[in-house]
Amino acid sequence: MTPGPSTVPRATAPVPAPKNQLTVVAAGDLLVHPPLTEQAAADAQAAGRTGHDFTQVLGAIRPRVSAADLAICHMETPLADPQGPFTGWPAFSVPPELADAAAWAGFDTCSTASNHSRDTGLEGITRTLDNLDRVGLRHAGTARNTDEAARPTIMDVAGVKVAQLSYALSFNDIPLPSGKPWAANLIDRDAILTAAHQARATGAEIVILSMHWGTEYQNAPNDDQLDLARELLASPDIDLIIGHHVHVVQPFEKIGRKWVAYGMGNLTARFDDSSPENTQDAVVPEFTFTRTAPGSWEVTGVSVLPTWMEYRPAARVVNLVSAAKDPAVSAGQRAHYAEIEKRINGYVGMRGAFEAGLLPLS
Repeated sequence: MTPGPSTVPRATAPVPAPKNQLTVVAAGDLLVHPPLTEQAAADAQAAGRTGHDFTQVLGAIRPRVSAADLAICHMETPLADPQGPFTGWPAFSVPPELADAAAWAGFDTCSTASNHSRDTGLEGITRTLDNLDRVGLRHAGTARNTDEAARPTIMDVAGVKVAQLSYALSFNDIPLPSGKPWAANLIDRDAILTAAHQARATGAEIVILSMHWGTEYQNAPNDDQLDLARELLASPDIDLIIGHHVHVVQPFEKIGRKWVAYGMGNLTARFDDSSPENTQDAVVPEFTFTRTAPGSWEVTGVSVLPTWMEYRPAARVVNLVSAAKDPAVSAGQRAHYAEIEKRINGYVGMRGAFEAGLLPLS
């Protein structure tokens, strides 16, 4: 007798064991000035589309970002409606297709707490998070309601629960509607420690903290950054700090057995031509986490890809390591790229990162 459908045993696919190593890639500010909005509109038009296309701007970093187990971006500015208006400093509002390009490049989640979080009010926060949801990007740092604000951002990364926290040092004195302080996270030591502990209690094995902090245009971290990094990394609930805001590259440092990247620069930007060249500098680090015990992880490897936001002939992020070796690039331009890479590595190593084991990719 042939068994009926209800009696045939079903084969179940084995559930893969969680990894014992994870790679986490992070990147600096996604900052969009009006000339970069114009570039994205021109790139979309060249491809026969309306709107804005930032994928050409980000194309050089896509291989590194998309290869990571987890990739974290920083959405510096609020996203606008598709028709705008699009504005720059002091109150930014940028094309929503920036979210599409971030997802296309391979990012999985974005920190959203910045000094520009409140530039367009709660409506801008809502638009930004709605667009990140639309393209499948997770987010931390701002919220649309109290429930969202109270819920830690925890992701399943190859079977491992990873939490992301995001905080900013100020909101440029822009208030939110009365009674809604939960809409954006302000840096507060005790609040951060409480949130990290809550993430652990919710099951997170790794907690990564995005910090929008520091003194703008200063390559050396300030005393507040140095002190706060030590206080926060002393907690068993925080495993890594990645920094934003200052618009230049700041050093990496190993504190005890943990790492902090004080500032990763501007992944994208288009400052005025008279601005200091090092505002075009950035790094895209990769942190290798290794399981050391059940539920415990440690960063056992760090490498840094230096990048440069080139303005002409078209605004593009340049992978300096590959560009400096590309025979299709003129010898003079390769030498220029090599000098920029040397400068960036000098900033990265200001606090002993290379001696502590950080690997340059050149």
